[in-house]
Amino acid sequence: MATGSESDDDPAAEQERPAHMERRRWPREPAVRKERPPHSSPALEPLRFSTQDLPPAEQFQAWRAHMAPLVDVHLPEGKSPEDGFLAEQTGWHLGEILIVQQRAHAHRYVRDQAMLRSSPIDHWNVGLQRSGQAWTEVNRRVTETAAGEIFFMSLGSPYRGRTTDTEALLVFLPYEMLARDASLLQSAGNTVLSGSHAELLTGYLTGLETNLGNLTIEEVPRIIQTIGDMVVAGAASSTRTDTGQNQANMGLMERAHRYIHVNLHSENLTPDVMCRALGISRTRLYQLFEASGGVLNYIRKRRLLQAYADLSNSADHRPISEIAEAAGFEVAANFTRAFIHEFGLSPREIRRTVATQQRPAPAIHSTRRYGKTIGDWLALTG
Repeated sequence: MATGSESDDDPAAEQERPAHMERRRWPREPAVRKERPPHSSPALEPLRFSTQDLPPAEQFQAWRAHMAPLVDVHLPEGKSPEDGFLAEQTGWHLGEILIVQQRAHAHRYVRDQAMLRSSPIDHWNVGLQRSGQAWTEVNRRVTETAAGEIFFMSLGSPYRGRTTDTEALLVFLPYEMLARDASLLQSAGNTVLSGSHAELLTGYLTGLETNLGNLTIEEVPRIIQTIGDMVVAGAASSTRTDTGQNQANMGLMERAHRYIHVNLHSENLTPDVMCRALGISRTRLYQLFEASGGVLNYIRKRRLLQAYADLSNSADHRPISEIAEAAGFEVAANFTRAFIHEFGLSPREIRRTVATQQRPAPAIHSTRRYGKTIGDWLALTG
């Protein structure tokens, strides 16, 4: 994965860049970091991806590999990989939320049903279009997003589209975070948000973007709550009437998620028990969780996330083996392997961090050393 930028003193490099991408590594650099007292919490650390330093013929393939867990990207007609493809992303983990500053050359993108079946990504996506235009099709309905507009969609449904050369601010929120409003949000999917709530959200995200480099861990929870509330309010004011079937599906999904949340540590949290409690067939249950990699995978991930929170809680003195058992792992070694695979650190290392810092260890900094794909970035949310 390449990072860094070309020298501003290189005339040849300047000639190769489109006018709107000249000289600036990023159009909206975060404010200069302020000095902090010696014992204050650290600021958030960005995740970075760039094709800038790669040979032109390798740039598009690097972008395609980076985006592969989310979408399959293609060049526009008439374009060749040899032409080069400039793309940059700077990601910021705010607890459950991932914020991505992105600019990229024109391309097409597809997230199809096959990808949904193999992908755990089912986030809500809010995008503030800074420049350029994008067209996205969901269920044969195309939405056009122009510069200055803010769109909303679900990554739990298949879609396709295309974009011109663009700059955008993307916000990814895990499904579970807004599960209570899932029916409302689904009916507002693939929509350009409008009205006063959309304007307020745009203003808030714009102000937040300029201060991402100065945020501290203590400020994150309030920001998460504010963004979630504003997204729901914006969707509610922009929602359209949807089919009764879609409303029923989302209502059922909401009930399923709530049932898992309430019974997360129960030994009887199995597909059969869930089917009886929800009054649905096993086939219907599996269909609901296809986008999450299956119901058992979803339950396992929620339990690991709860275990992470428990281990990060300095007031929780239970042995790691007891927390592992509560997460559904009878063998501690299996728990440790699954935990490391999910978070990049062992349970014991999390405990050691808490003991050193004397405060909960937030899952904000990527312990996978800035994973090589956007899928790695999203895996640390929700």
